[in-house]
Amino acid sequence: MSSHVISLTVNGQAIERKVDSRTLLADFLRDELRLTGTHVGCEHGVCGACTIQFDGEPARSCLMLAVQAEGHSIRTVEALAVDGCLGALQQAFHEKHGLQCGFCTPGLLMTLDYALTADLHIDFSSDKEIRELISGNLCRCTGYQNIINAIKSVSPTTEIAKSEELV
Repeated sequence: MSSHVISLTVNGQAIERKVDSRTLLADFLRDELRLTGTHVGCEHGVCGACTIQFDGEPARSCLMLAVQAEGHSIRTVEALAVDGCLGALQQAFHEKHGLQCGFCTPGLLMTLDYALTADLHIDFSSDKEIRELISGNLCRCTGYQNIINAIKSVSPTTEIAKSEELV
């Protein structure tokens, strides 16, 4: 089996490691770097539990080899915390009960974090648009409504809509 030395940035930190050619990025993050927030569910890219941000875009880490990350920037759910405390999106999930078992939560958070920071023209006051956004992240516990409530509570669109209602 062949191996390669890869250099990449993970959560803002430069990393250089030797990896087997066939090691999945999800396994590299979990096993080698001990970033266990990235979950592995279906291993087919369907459930979204393994979603990370790859050069700023959501990506399924179970479908990528670690060697493909050479020279790239990876961001995992661990990067959402601020000074060891929950980030705003994580706190919203906690306060709005947007999780039950929590298995899908990291993938959802990474998808939603991207959507909140990218200019995707999503109306975060619309349940339909939020449901479409998270349609690639499967949750078997919540029924999604509390996840939608959580995203609405932190989205700038919702805040703008609330302030316009007051006028």
